[in-house]
Amino acid sequence: MRCELPYARSGQVIGLLGGSFDPAHEGHVHITKMALKRFNLDRVWWLVSPGNPLKAQGPAEMGKRMARARQVMDHPRVEVTDIEARTGTRYTAATLQAIRKLYPDVHFVWLMGADNLAQFHLWQDWRSIMETTPVGVIARPGTRGAARNSMAAQSFAHAKLPSRASRLLGRCEPPCWCFINVPMSDASSTEIRAQGGWTRD
Repeated sequence: MRCELPYARSGQVIGLLGGSFDPAHEGHVHITKMALKRFNLDRVWWLVSPGNPLKAQGPAEMGKRMARARQVMDHPRVEVTDIEARTGTRYTAATLQAIRKLYPDVHFVWLMGADNLAQFHLWQDWRSIMETTPVGVIARPGTRGAARNSMAAQSFAHAKLPSRASRLLGRCEPPCWCFINVPMSDASSTEIRAQGGWTRD
């Protein structure tokens, strides 16, 4: 299995952007490029999930989503991977634990849009994620207020890194998280599907 996993050098800081990517779109590309710059990341891995446990309907077939993701995210420092399927993990906390075992000398940052922070307390073992992995939060349209007032933000207010120090996030000892405001893209997988631009068949 190891030969098919992404390569990482010891000491690198790698951002992890998880999701169903159903489909991947310009919004994902935008926040990835912003994260690379603002969090001073060496690389970003897109973790294309087998399925989102919080969503009742399953996503399109994995191969189709992977192909689309690689088509829209053409960047030398970004890798699209099915590592979650390969590790057999379905929940983020378990995925992060598996990745840290595979790459013990690499620094990882979990990346998420502010919309995910707003409902982060619904994720399995969300406190464990915050306590073991630096988290980079990128503003999304209409979600700033809900994210900043979320249970996760309030519970870990003491561990918040000022946005002006965002480049230090990957070297911080967790718990440590940082919220950055960036120029926004309102692209949405849900809207793309609703407009007929992507089918799950």
